[in-house]
Amino acid sequence: MPPLARFLIRRVLLAVLMAWGITLVTFVLTNLVPGDPVAANLGQRALGDPAIVAQWRAEHGLDKPLWQQYLLHLQGLVQGDLGTSQQSHRPVSQDLAEFVPATLELAGAAILVSLVLGVAFGVIAALRRDRLSDHALRVLSLVGISVPTFWLALVAFYVFFYRLQITPGSGRVDAALGGAPAVTGLQTVDALLAGRWDIFASAVGHLITPALVLALYTIGLLTRFTRSAVLEVLGQDYVRAARAKGLPGRTILFRYVLRSALVPIITVAGLAFGSLLSGTVLVEAIFAWPGIGQYAYKSATTLDLPAVMGVGLVVGIVYLVINLVVDVLYGVIDPRVRLQ
Repeated sequence: MPPLARFLIRRVLLAVLMAWGITLVTFVLTNLVPGDPVAANLGQRALGDPAIVAQWRAEHGLDKPLWQQYLLHLQGLVQGDLGTSQQSHRPVSQDLAEFVPATLELAGAAILVSLVLGVAFGVIAALRRDRLSDHALRVLSLVGISVPTFWLALVAFYVFFYRLQITPGSGRVDAALGGAPAVTGLQTVDALLAGRWDIFASAVGHLITPALVLALYTIGLLTRFTRSAVLEVLGQDYVRAARAKGLPGRTILFRYVLRSALVPIITVAGLAFGSLLSGTVLVEAIFAWPGIGQYAYKSATTLDLPAVMGVGLVVGIVYLVINLVVDVLYGVIDPRVRLQ
């Protein structure tokens, strides 16, 4: 069997084991949250009636021991059933199918901007080490890492929408346009599939400001990591040998320097994308973006345990998939990883 195939099989088996661990951790942590879901979901009058309380606990399986609740939870997961949300009274899977694409679209746009600008800035800073442009980009990266995202979101919304009125307001698309027929749940993609360029332009306009706000931190992070990785590779003997052979600078940069520096860059990018998905609550609240962050916040405040576990499971699976993709890219980029 080829080394790359063995490498992939090991990673997939490990991912399956980790997926089971995610279900266990999300279930245990959710049930350790202080508070009584009965009190959070029933009114005071109903809460004073023991018969109503007992019936509600029985309907939601809270009258059984925790280990039985976990087995029932696993059985439902195998069948694709994440339970019923106590706040929307709909299947959690249906709620997540509605809210997750919005967050994926926002985080995807943010990570795409971050990769393009962060890697470009890091390469420029490394190639122009200790020059004015290097110092300026390092200051910019420090600002991006240091500025709180929620504060930046408030300032951006106030300045660009309220004062200058050059960006759209809240939501994913103009209310007058409605939305494209749902296919993927991504407004930009669905608008293109439907041939609705007006909806596509509106969706992109609504996406720009929150995506740039989310991307600023990741741009700063990637700029610093890319600069360090490129500087380390530039000092290697094979780069000096390539220069001594008279190879063009562009060839040296793309074939030798960037390929060797991609491993730490991919690692940071993968972790950043996962953190963007799970950390968009405040940005989504400020821009009224109907994503998983808002759904998770409302579920947590009402102690909607099935919804909280569903969100935790989705975020954990996303991290798992990202790590699997990163591991695969390791094997593709660096042959030494496949042989270990």
